[in-house]
Amino acid sequence: MLSGIRSTLLVALLSIASAAAAAAPPPTKLVVASRVLDIRTGHYLPNGGVLVSGDRIEGVGPAAELRSRAPQAQVIDLGSRTLLPGLVDAHTHVMARIPDSQDGYILNLATKSQAFRALEGAADARAILRSGFTTIRDVESEGAGCGDAALRDAVTQGLVEGPRMKVATRGIAQVGQYNPFGVAADLAGFPTGAQMVSGPEEVRRAAREQIGCGADLLKIYVDWRHPTFTVEEIKAAVDEAHKVGIKIAAHATLQQGILNAVTAGVDSVEHGWRADAATLKLMKAKGIFWVPTLTGADRGIESGLANPEQRDRVLALRESMKSTVANARQLGVKIALGFDATSADQQGHSADELKTMVKYGFTPLEAIQAATLGGAELYGERIGVIEPGTYADLIGVEGDPLADVGTLAAVSFVMKGGEVIKDER
Repeated sequence: MLSGIRSTLLVALLSIASAAAAAAPPPTKLVVASRVLDIRTGHYLPNGGVLVSGDRIEGVGPAAELRSRAPQAQVIDLGSRTLLPGLVDAHTHVMARIPDSQDGYILNLATKSQAFRALEGAADARAILRSGFTTIRDVESEGAGCGDAALRDAVTQGLVEGPRMKVATRGIAQVGQYNPFGVAADLAGFPTGAQMVSGPEEVRRAAREQIGCGADLLKIYVDWRHPTFTVEEIKAAVDEAHKVGIKIAAHATLQQGILNAVTAGVDSVEHGWRADAATLKLMKAKGIFWVPTLTGADRGIESGLANPEQRDRVLALRESMKSTVANARQLGVKIALGFDATSADQQGHSADELKTMVKYGFTPLEAIQAATLGGAELYGERIGVIEPGTYADLIGVEGDPLADVGTLAAVSFVMKGGEVIKDER
């Protein structure tokens, strides 16, 4: 009898303890810094603080006021650092570590198992997060199948350290118009970087297959060496994406390809370096984002300048890029930062894109807004600003990013969803 009473009491006590734990408020943190950037206005709040409750921001204001408001909060004092919202890279290939050689893409597909690709992706995700990019939009896995969806789920479950992610799984490309090139025609079944299709119905089926394996967005290659898919084919993918409430990104570098994608109603144009003013006006009218990915092209231009056979071509591309930036800024086209890393040495260096954007005519604030406000809107979550109710994604850096955007290449503090990921105080 006594044993039964003790068991009953124990169960009751455990139930009370469990209920109390469930009712307990989430842990509160107060992050204070020399200044906090209001990303919308470009103004600094001196001696500011951010009150964090659980995974969300509860309050923003002078540090002294927030200390009085929440005296029990754990204080994280960043001293002289500048506090900004976590950054967003809207064009990643987190599964890609492609060797830099003529046959690098082929070797990558032929010599790495899917398990190894997954481990590479995990390493890249960690590097990206610790560089201050707390959110990414992964625009296809470069031959790793639905591996980016699995990585996203592993991050969500806490198995792997990485940014919050939306993924496109396999890209959709026209037959013969995406990597790898140069594979013998009789090697049937050799893996490809994207799903190769032809015709509206095959495009539609490919879109449905990507959605079926967990895609949060779709990626379609509307040109390569020349324009590929027709407006009708692109629209088939657009319809399938929008039918289930997800967005679609279009790789487009040629004027006709860009126009075809915009006409079909994609949500973002990736690269888009040769967009003319009329197409940019149409993008503005439709609310279509431009994700410039300037760094890779700029590096290619710099290397091509030394080659007399390439010099005129790369100079023409540079002028086109400058013109597109100027027109997009003047028209007010929506812009999100994208770095487009595809090799091991590029992963975790998305902040390089900020410097290249400034090089091509963006102000430092505009570049940072593209990596915060723009990326957040395209991604579709309450991120990219330091405001009550948004996810507590915060980064800290020394110096003034509005004076030198390069300071964001040396992030010393990272918080994602209220959890401190990196702290080099």
